[in-house]
Amino acid sequence: MSSFLCFISFLLIISCYAGILPTGTQNDHKARVLDLPLSQQEHFTDLNNDKKVEHNTEYDHEAFLGTEEAKNFDKLPVEESKKRLGALFDRIDKDHNGTITKQELKDWIKSVQTRYISDDVQKQWIQMNNDSNNEISWNEYDKTTYYALYDDVPEPKTVTDQYLRLQKKDRRRFTKADEDGNGNLNKREFADFIHPEQSSRMKDLVITETIEDIDRNGDGMISLEEFISDIWDSKQANDTTEPDWVKIERENFRKYRDLDHDGKMNRKEVELWLMPTDYDNIQAETEHLFHEADADQDDQLSKEEILEKHDVFVGSQATDWGAELRIHNDL
Repeated sequence: MSSFLCFISFLLIISCYAGILPTGTQNDHKARVLDLPLSQQEHFTDLNNDKKVEHNTEYDHEAFLGTEEAKNFDKLPVEESKKRLGALFDRIDKDHNGTITKQELKDWIKSVQTRYISDDVQKQWIQMNNDSNNEISWNEYDKTTYYALYDDVPEPKTVTDQYLRLQKKDRRRFTKADEDGNGNLNKREFADFIHPEQSSRMKDLVITETIEDIDRNGDGMISLEEFISDIWDSKQANDTTEPDWVKIERENFRKYRDLDHDGKMNRKEVELWLMPTDYDNIQAETEHLFHEADADQDDQLSKEEILEKHDVFVGSQATDWGAELRIHNDL
């Protein structure tokens, strides 16, 4: 099945409103607040289910470097990691004055974020565009993704009701993304199809899909219990006792999401939840990195300050890997 199906529900990165909402997380906690992805990691992690929530540094590494580059840095010894971080500093410092401002860091993180989208679009475009022309038809996408529905696919086939529902949802999204209505998607339209969270014209469909995904009783709204069931499965967890982070999410629902306090989120409330107007994840990550590295608190980062905190920017695993290297050299 296409990697798109793993991404199908566009449930991206931000699992809490950082400093705005006091939320906790769980590894299987579905994050539904929409934005372009800074990282494939959860921003905060639950430590061994002991109810202690800790900032996840891997989120920072991927936000700063991008997912693939973060993996590359993880394999480097410390000195090489610092050397490459220094070279990145020179690229981020656009005015070449020897320091990085918050705006320059924001611009850099934004470029990393945008590159993720464009790279993902290109990868899936190549996978789906079977005739290598400038458009992808529904048949091309459908047969590549839902291949088990076709007669010429070898047995065994696996076709479930969920599979068919996903196909129906994709068909509707495909039609919405087809802006010129010609039945095919050009590359820009295809980007809106696989990343609807980044397209203003797909906004209404994103809201509709989210409600449909969570709304169990079909009333077009999301109740508190439906919301909790979506983020925590007590049966799968083999525990009927709610962890603290779920209790916090209940309180968040009542205080911050159900704005008219009728026990449900209506369409407008779902929109404000998914697409908050008062939260900028790039700004939040920039402020966090400055908080970690700006030793003299002058609202600028020198190369020395960044290299001193290289583990914050490019990965603590590099330090571990370097230590391993030194141990083997001493033997």
